[in-house]
Amino acid sequence: MSGNPVELYNDGTHKCFSFNDLVTGEGIQSNQFLIVHSQHEAVIDPGGNLTYMPLTIAISRHIQSLRSLDYVLASHQDPDIIASMDRWLLNTDATIVTSKLWSRFLPHLSSDYQNKLSGIDPYSRILAIEDSGQDIPFGETVIKALPAHFLHSVGNIQFYDPISKILFSGDMGASVGSSSSGNVSDFQAHIPLMKGFHQRYMCSNKVCRLWANMIRKLDVQMIVPQHGPHFGSDMVEPFLDWISDLQCGVDLLTQENYRIP
Repeated sequence: MSGNPVELYNDGTHKCFSFNDLVTGEGIQSNQFLIVHSQHEAVIDPGGNLTYMPLTIAISRHIQSLRSLDYVLASHQDPDIIASMDRWLLNTDATIVTSKLWSRFLPHLSSDYQNKLSGIDPYSRILAIEDSGQDIPFGETVIKALPAHFLHSVGNIQFYDPISKILFSGDMGASVGSSSSGNVSDFQAHIPLMKGFHQRYMCSNKVCRLWANMIRKLDVQMIVPQHGPHFGSDMVEPFLDWISDLQCGVDLLTQENYRIP
């Protein structure tokens, strides 16, 4: 377990960090992220109880205080994304940001007993993002919530930071069996670590292609997924080309996948 983050961007006022390898035991390893802009702070996809304690200890070195956190951004509803929501509600004043589709479901992750004891209304603490996405105010800048539905969740959003030009892409671009702390240096060699995951977790080639078309309209200097290493500026276009052509999800299904056992 490592509490030392990877500094993805730092211009003195605006900083982006990636926290890797915080999961111990048999849990799925994932990356968690922090954006700091002057006196404003946002955590992206903080995970569940396996990561809550080591992550809060690690980010405390880079923020004013846990209580002052502005946002906890959740790309979708999975346990390794936001299962620790009740602890963020209790220990911070942060707004939880998620897709409108999941905004009525996430309070199931919080304890009703704890909420009543602490006077917490989880529904009042959630910012529900419309399917079309929106700009999230962040000091004098914004964090862009982008539509990424069916990649892999039916209600999925990604977060783009226009200052660092980093796309925090959730499961898009994720890989299995590779180091989380580095960047992809050989794209062709990296494909086998991504292919099976994307074929299973992404809905279809159509959705991947529509998503890539949208991303090409942004100035993206880095794609940082929730699992595995990130893609630097020289790897963004090869990744978009690859995912635009990938047959995945329902493209690969036949009647053989739906047989009575």
